[in-house]
Amino acid sequence: QLQLVESGGGEVQPGGSLRLSCAASGSMQYYNLGWFRQAPGKEREGVACLGSYGGSAYSDSVKGRFRVSRDIDKNTLTLQMNSLKPEDTANYYCAALWNPGSPRCTLSPRYDVWGQGTQVTVSS
Repeated sequence: QLQLVESGGGEVQPGGSLRLSCAASGSMQYYNLGWFRQAPGKEREGVACLGSYGGSAYSDSVKGRFRVSRDIDKNTLTLQMNSLKPEDTANYYCAALWNPGSPRCTLSPRYDVWGQGTQVTVSS
C-alpha cells in the first residue's frame, strides 16, 4: 500500500509563505490526492485536491493563496502556501485515494491513505 510522508511545516509570520511536500513510497499517477488540515478542537478540513486525471479544487478559505501540484516522476505532492494567515495554523496532512482516470477530486476526507502530518504555525 502507498505510504505518504509530509515535510516542510514550520513557523512563519502572517503574510509569509511555506511549501509543503508529500513524498509517496510509489507512483501517485492513479490516485486522487488531497491536502487536509486540522486545528485543535476542529474537524479535519479539505484544503486542496488533484484528480488523478487532472482537475483541482480548493476550499474557499485558501483559494487564490494556495496551489497544489504533483510531480509524477518524483512521486511528490506539493502545497505552495502564500499570504499565510493565523487561521491557517493547523496540522497538515496529505492523502491519497485510488481512482484511475478521475478528472475530479473531493475535499471530503474520503481518502484511504494518509500521512502522519506536518505542523504549520502562523504567528507574529
